[in-house]
Amino acid sequence: MRIAKIHSHVIITILILSASVQATDWPQWRGPFFNGSTDENNLPQSWSETENVAWISPLPGPSGATPVICGGRVFVSSMVEKGPDFVALCFEAKDGKKLWEKHVGSDTRRFPRNNMASPSPVTDGKHVFFLYASGDLVCVDYEGNELWSRNIEAEYGNLCLQFGYGSSPLLYNDKLFVLVVRRNKPYPQGRAKEDGPLDSFLMAVDPKNGKTLWKQQRPTNAFDEGMETYSTPIPFDRDGRTEILNTGADFVTAHDPECGAELWRFEYWTRKVRDSRIIPSLVTGDGLIFGTRHKRGGVFALEPAGPGNSPEARIVWEFAGPAPDCSTPLFYQGRLYVLDGIKGDKVVTCLDPRTARPFWQGGLGGRGPWRASLTAGDGKLYCINETGEIVVLAAGGDEFRILFEAKIDETPIQSSIAIADGHLFIRTAKNLHCIGK
Repeated sequence: MRIAKIHSHVIITILILSASVQATDWPQWRGPFFNGSTDENNLPQSWSETENVAWISPLPGPSGATPVICGGRVFVSSMVEKGPDFVALCFEAKDGKKLWEKHVGSDTRRFPRNNMASPSPVTDGKHVFFLYASGDLVCVDYEGNELWSRNIEAEYGNLCLQFGYGSSPLLYNDKLFVLVVRRNKPYPQGRAKEDGPLDSFLMAVDPKNGKTLWKQQRPTNAFDEGMETYSTPIPFDRDGRTEILNTGADFVTAHDPECGAELWRFEYWTRKVRDSRIIPSLVTGDGLIFGTRHKRGGVFALEPAGPGNSPEARIVWEFAGPAPDCSTPLFYQGRLYVLDGIKGDKVVTCLDPRTARPFWQGGLGGRGPWRASLTAGDGKLYCINETGEIVVLAAGGDEFRILFEAKIDETPIQSSIAIADGHLFIRTAKNLHCIGK
């Protein structure tokens, strides 16, 4: 299969959006449905230097944050070169014109395979919320005017994760949720800003003024690196009520969004080990919750605790793997997709979400690790790795099918591919690419 090389210097005139495309925004890291998918149609299956490239806009530096798109604008978190400065940016979605760039802060700390701009922004269509590994949490309007800011690290102590804070904020039902699941003792080597025990917590912030609505402690019996998580909270609507779910530190917990009270918890890892940290977030579908164990240790489906179920949450199936270390599972059109992108053939598996029966399994190959999470729309799965190799797969069906492969030489690439307005938005260390007609 021919590999299409996309060069950063190519300038392509934007093509007019087809009137048949019905736009769906991508306002949060895992998209409009919190599961990595969109209902967008007419998405690109292939592209080249002269076909299906709407625009390419330069970025000031690398980031693991996924772009978010809403109301015809694209919002991006970024380092300035390799730091210590980090910024928030806004682009016009139709032509890639940079509308504003706002300096948010500076931090000289360095983390392996990570930086200060890893959390993805989130937007409600009028305001945008940016969070950084420094603890800086900033709300701006669509013109880039700062409405409020605070620093959760200054307020609540060192964020204290070995590879740097990476959880993205969740905006849901007029509340901004921030998760901090960390070890209880500050790191040495200058990362700590104070002594003393540190708590883990889920916090709800009023998006209008930045004030704390509630802060719920999240205790654990894990230890050392096992106390840490890089995951993002997600909402779970069932039986007429909403729960805010999160995973990490050996537990899945569910919280009342109105007050933060813990509704139930499930200990998915009982054999305590030093390094049971969790990177992927949870995903829900068909009334179940899908989670991962640490370091490619398997995927499980969790039936939540009542109402309507047993008083205690329970595992209904486990899939031994190949399983993710970093990539959050994808739920799309009644199927669950998991990616083991670290070793071997870097395998994608399509599972029946009710039984864990594999429909198909296939290897992505490639030189680099596939740490970005899968995204999907229009019957296609979009995969990208750190060295810029891109694979488009056919969703569903009974066999593994590669539809297209491409390469972007702008490493490192750590962000998932966002989908909105009939286009793909691919964030590299150098540019923001908009792919589509």
